[in-house]
Amino acid sequence: MRTLTPAALACRACLVAWLVFSVACAAKTAPPPPAGGALSYPDFVFPGPSPATDAATVERQHAAWLWLQAGDLRSAEREFTAVLKNHPQFAPAESGLAYVFLARKQPDQALTRFNTALAHVASYAPALAGRAQALLALGRDADALASLEAAQAADPSLELGPRIEVLRFRGAENQIAAARRAAEHGRLDEARAAYAQAIALSPESAFLFRELAAVEQRAGDSAKALEHLRQAVSLDPSDARAQALLGDVLMASREYEGAARAYAAAQAIDPTPEVAAKLEAVNKGAELARLPPEYHAIPQLLEVTRGDVAAVLGIRLADLLEPARGREGVLLTDIRTYWAATSILAVVRAGVMEPLPNHTFQPQQRVRRVDLAQIASRVLALIAGRRPASAPDWQSARVSVADVPPSHPTYRAVAQAVAAGVLPLDRDAFAPSRPVSGAELVAAVDRLNALAGAHRAR
Repeated sequence: MRTLTPAALACRACLVAWLVFSVACAAKTAPPPPAGGALSYPDFVFPGPSPATDAATVERQHAAWLWLQAGDLRSAEREFTAVLKNHPQFAPAESGLAYVFLARKQPDQALTRFNTALAHVASYAPALAGRAQALLALGRDADALASLEAAQAADPSLELGPRIEVLRFRGAENQIAAARRAAEHGRLDEARAAYAQAIALSPESAFLFRELAAVEQRAGDSAKALEHLRQAVSLDPSDARAQALLGDVLMASREYEGAARAYAAAQAIDPTPEVAAKLEAVNKGAELARLPPEYHAIPQLLEVTRGDVAAVLGIRLADLLEPARGREGVLLTDIRTYWAATSILAVVRAGVMEPLPNHTFQPQQRVRRVDLAQIASRVLALIAGRRPASAPDWQSARVSVADVPPSHPTYRAVAQAVAAGVLPLDRDAFAPSRPVSGAELVAAVDRLNALAGAHRAR
């Protein structure tokens, strides 16, 4: 059995009242349709007149509506027009005519009539509800939703909530699909606008903020991406993808602590190797960020010192140097207040840098390429010592070096450094006495680190 809406029940009551009135008073118009029939347009909202309206106008307005619900649109139009002839600014009759056009599937004309009714009474709920239906037929979903919400606010008794929710869901679905298509084809401004409209329809959907953040990140607007991601994780802290993306944005901004928290949250929700690697990287980044400014200045130096070399080795090769500690009782008298004292002790204890005979390290002493080759040779020996059975090619390499002959005491160290790609030649020359720059030092240590990782994985 079909359940009638409150509007339909009201219409049926009007029909019964009209029949009673007609029998008692000898109808002045054509008799209304028989009572008890199904309503032709149960979703239409009856445009009832105000209590102050005169009885004759009320009677004719009801009659016109009954003809409309009976499906006799011509009679309905005639009656509504007759009411408007006597009362040109009567919003209920104007709305009734608008519903006639809506029934005829003429939404443009219906919208014009509804707008005219609302010009007479701006908050007239039946006109607002009908206007929403006309807008919906015209494909203007967002405007339709706004009109339906206004009708509900003007008259809560209409119980339009279910219609509003359906319209919100449908509108959000359409906007999401449009946003994703636009993003897929690189139309980022269009994608932004569509996501904004989807969020307006469904402001509690966390995934919409996450997807919009991804668009903002592609567009290079990290600030907006960060804002949307924080909103996403606020709405749904269990969204691992939003947490991981938040970590990416914070990591790019070097906000290491926040990035670490986001990655840790993502990993706790849905563990993946990718997020685990990012968490490890951000923790290392945080450690580097806490290092003194002297360390961060090294890559730009034209000449590096023994202290600079020790700092870069001690920090970037910590995993390699730690197991090689063998000189626990080292005494160095000139590093107590030096900024890289911890790293100096690490490289000396691992045997990759040597103290001077007078128990000093001389951290300010300039480093030449030949000095760095000897240090690199000791690091390469540590790498090879981890898996002696798989001796690397560079361990016994014979390289032709124009300015370092095989008879030179440093040749073996230079040849290993060159063969391993740690310190490359320049037109067959090594330039052993040339000072090492900060960029050259960092590149050499990064190469050593890569060799250590590759050899460890064998």
